[in-house]
Amino acid sequence: MALDVYKEWLGIPEGPRPPDHYALLRLKQFDDEVDRIRANYKKLNAHVRRYATGQYLDESQALLNELAKAMLCLTDHDRKREYDESLGREFTAEEAGPRTMDQVLVSQKHVTRDQAREAVEYAERSGLEVRDAFVQLKLVPSDVATQALAQELGLSYVDLSDVTPDDAVLDQVPRKVVRQYSVLPLFLDAGTLLVACVHQIDHVVEDELRLRFDGAAIRTVLVAKSALDEAIARYYAPGLRQEPGVKTAARSPVPGEKAADGKTRSQEKSAAPQPAPRAAPKRIEPRSEEQLKQNRQIFIIVLCWSVVAAYLLDNFVVTPRVFLDMWSFLLFLGLPALVAAIAGPLLLKR
Repeated sequence: MALDVYKEWLGIPEGPRPPDHYALLRLKQFDDEVDRIRANYKKLNAHVRRYATGQYLDESQALLNELAKAMLCLTDHDRKREYDESLGREFTAEEAGPRTMDQVLVSQKHVTRDQAREAVEYAERSGLEVRDAFVQLKLVPSDVATQALAQELGLSYVDLSDVTPDDAVLDQVPRKVVRQYSVLPLFLDAGTLLVACVHQIDHVVEDELRLRFDGAAIRTVLVAKSALDEAIARYYAPGLRQEPGVKTAARSPVPGEKAADGKTRSQEKSAAPQPAPRAAPKRIEPRSEEQLKQNRQIFIIVLCWSVVAAYLLDNFVVTPRVFLDMWSFLLFLGLPALVAAIAGPLLLKR
């Protein structure tokens, strides 16, 4: 008997399978609260990942993909309206137009009205996008600003640390295209390709992707830039998912030209062992701000342990019965300095 993952893992009662997006994400029917939709998704995503090993690996990955598609649909203004109508929801009056991102940030109490006004004016003076102005002025983090922009544009926002793109989709877009346009294909959902990027996809990129997916509709999913760069580096590491290239042709053999053993030159060339292609030099990706933050924490921990090690060496090895003599001073000064000189360049270099 097949495992009912909806009932066993998510506690969804017996009924239609697969359940609709609201039932899947444990929401009330037609819930419009974006923050609650994302919060439920994160909680269920973490719960299902506990089963993502052993015999249930395939089932858990399929369910994780379903959860991600449901969340991306219900946090996309236009797609959610279409989906709700397909479930029988009637919109009796036109909804108010989408709010601007500064209004969204004020309503969520991330910034004050004066701070929002300052950021908008700074963007106009500097020629920046409003999102970048909020981030440069350090009023909100990049991910919070991007979520607000997604609400303004009526698009979905995704935290790429919570989503695993479909390998079959990733394989159809080569590394060169992904890095050139800074996009990351995620899923095919009901004939629509969901693509993560920092800005709304333009027509050039849309046409490029549509050709690779047999005319599928393309839909933007907004992400923070640092998260997108990390994901591209992870899923499109050097040497992975390269565009099939055309090999450079060798000198065309003269018809009838033969080698000493009677074979034609082309036959001789094909029979000879070919040298292994040289590996492309590995490109070192710059560390993200998150990685640098973690490395700084590791550096501080290592430095603290070097002080503890100096204390133990002084008390039990160098001068067990003497405290704070010349050797103690040199040990307490020298060991942390040596550790900082070695660990600093390794951990703190960008």
